Amino acid sequence: MEPIITYRERCRRCYSCVRACPVKAIKVDQGYAQIIYDRCIGCGNCLACPQNAKMVVDRMGRTQELLATDSPVIAVLGCSFPAFFHSITPGQLVSALKSLGFMEVHEGAYGVRMIEAAYRKAVKKNGKTLLSSHCPAVVDLIERHRPGLLGNLAEIVSPMIAMGRFIKGVLGKDAKVVYLSACIAAKFEVQSLESSGAVDIVLTYQELDRMFKNRGIIPSNFGESPFDGVNPGKGRLFTLSGAPLKAFGISHDLLDCDTIVAEGESQAIDIIRDLDAGRINPDFVDLRFCNGGCIDGPAKDRKTSFFYKRRLIVDYNNTELPYNTAPHYLAATQAVDTARSFSDKSRKLPVPGIDDIKRILNSTNKFTVGDELNCHACGYNTCREHAIAVYQGLADIEMCLPHNLQQVEDDRGRLIQRYELIRRELDKHSGVDRIVGDDTGIKEVLEHIHQVAPMPTTVLIRGETGTGKELTARAIHRLSSRSDKPLVTVNCTTIADSLLESELFGHKKGAFTGAIADKKGLFEAADGGTIFLDEIGDITPKLQAELLRLLDLGEVRPVGGAVAKKVDVRLIAATNKDLELGVREGWFRDDLYYRLNVFTIQVPPLRTRIDAIPMLANYFVSRTRVKLGKNISGIDERVIKAMQNYDWPGNIRELQNIIERALVLTKNDIIRLDNLPAFFSEIYERSSGIEIGRRKVSFKAEREISVSRSERNIITRYLEESGGNVSKAARLAEIPRRTFYRLLSKHGIEPARKHLSNIESASKSQ
Repeated sequence: MEPIITYRERCRRCYSCVRACPVKAIKVDQGYAQIIYDRCIGCGNCLACPQNAKMVVDRMGRTQELLATDSPVIAVLGCSFPAFFHSITPGQLVSALKSLGFMEVHEGAYGVRMIEAAYRKAVKKNGKTLLSSHCPAVVDLIERHRPGLLGNLAEIVSPMIAMGRFIKGVLGKDAKVVYLSACIAAKFEVQSLESSGAVDIVLTYQELDRMFKNRGIIPSNFGESPFDGVNPGKGRLFTLSGAPLKAFGISHDLLDCDTIVAEGESQAIDIIRDLDAGRINPDFVDLRFCNGGCIDGPAKDRKTSFFYKRRLIVDYNNTELPYNTAPHYLAATQAVDTARSFSDKSRKLPVPGIDDIKRILNSTNKFTVGDELNCHACGYNTCREHAIAVYQGLADIEMCLPHNLQQVEDDRGRLIQRYELIRRELDKHSGVDRIVGDDTGIKEVLEHIHQVAPMPTTVLIRGETGTGKELTARAIHRLSSRSDKPLVTVNCTTIADSLLESELFGHKKGAFTGAIADKKGLFEAADGGTIFLDEIGDITPKLQAELLRLLDLGEVRPVGGAVAKKVDVRLIAATNKDLELGVREGWFRDDLYYRLNVFTIQVPPLRTRIDAIPMLANYFVSRTRVKLGKNISGIDERVIKAMQNYDWPGNIRELQNIIERALVLTKNDIIRLDNLPAFFSEIYERSSGIEIGRRKVSFKAEREISVSRSERNIITRYLEESGGNVSKAARLAEIPRRTFYRLLSKHGIEPARKHLSNIESASKSQ
């Protein structure tokens, strides 16, 4: 069974395990990070997964099974146990273990005494650098990743294996040994062929603690019990830095460069790399992979500091403890076989060529050295290391965070394009893109749209502001073969000149102040589709030159960039300016003018489309009433007449805005003259031949005449709306019927229905 497992459903592509693994023994496939066991050294770094996707395989169940058999089951406590179980005494821990069913409890530190003589002998006779082999993570690191140093490893077992062989040598092969440790690599060690059979199960201190809790055992409630086996003496200090040298009788001082003592992942890897490269050649190197040595192994107590745990070990060593040493253990101390062998377990991975690495880098948008961010987000130190891992099948392309962000941005762009397409289709069904009118001018525009839309020709739309130039451009795009691609619209007057070039062509990181990242331009975003440049007559000469280059070569070059990119974009431009005058006066390039003026559509102003005003007005009423949620049935004829006599300087856009204003103001279901700006009433009166000029009378008299005329018009309108019914007219006007009759009499209006036809003419004559 593998000592560490991965819960696939918990893996969230954070790659923290890849970052933490010193030998990159993690394979990522389709976002799922799993351990490559024949490369793993059991350091336990991957267990720091923020999602708890990596977990130590629970061996408590197997331990319970052993305890339920008739075989003697022996517990062996690793040297670092006082640093974990610091809230209870060693004697209480022994009692608690025996209450679980363990027949005997030994100290693993005695294994140090058993390998002491073998190390002294190996150091004396060795003619080359000797590497200690008591740390299983260091042994695995050499066997699996630096096999060139196999001959340097001391062919001596670890204290754990020595203890297992010792106990089984005394009690027989039927005895079961359970070793308790803070070391995860020990779980790998007991499964290796060279060490198999010595120890049956390795439990972490956390697993033992959970066993106590599951059984309802509280060690602090127990009395003291002595250890079994043999007193290890100074072997208890083995877990401290430098203690193995003292235990093995190897002298060492500060200036000694022939003997090296090192702990921690970084130092262990660096020393092994230097030894393998021949840069150093000491006599003896004692290495432990965990930072802080065995005290701070992966299954350590994380609530206390290293120095506190070190003091606990020292205090424990200075404590006299009772021992229950059976005679058969004393007689067997010299009979333990401490020898072991090592083998090359390295996994040969394919080595990529330069072209292979380049191809993988290019697939993540890295084309130059400057594109290689080396951000470590994938878990590898450099982009090239990641590329090598991809080639070797250890990593995915999708592990590259900058590449993923670019993919997200591209996907976002595609979603925006699809949204625009769907929105335009909805707008088309709701009438937003509809060109309204059946007059001669608009029929000519529609004919031109249908002629040019299927072609890739550049189109120049000319006309006054508000005539519908953008609407014309949208119609061209919708009827073109590019209708399934984006239509990007840009109003050149709404973007500052200093930013317009960047918006259109993009920019490279650092091209100007504020350019903190590469940005794709609108021409590149519109690739395959259409771009509409409104008010093109307002762009600067420099931008005119860049636009001409685009039209001539079909490529864009971002601001600050040296490499141009091909784009396939149809250009539709619009202007309300006299470009011919601009060419003559020099503010518009003649070569750009000729490239734009391939096919021109002239959109007529609204003042030349008088006959279309009723249709346009009613169209905007039907659209706006839905928007405002008002029930409007129509427009007063006088409103239409006034509109047809107005010059409309703002063209269709002005008409649309006035209609919306009228709908907001009206309290009835019909738009009337008094819902429009005041000048429309004057236009109506002027167009109807009503005298509105200044009279040669006093202000008071002129005011009375004006008020009287307005009052008569209002009364006449209410009478018309009520069909000559005075009572109904009075209710509409919200005044008493008697008052309404008095006003009729005052102005000489006949309320009879048969005379209604004369009312308007009488009103106009005033």
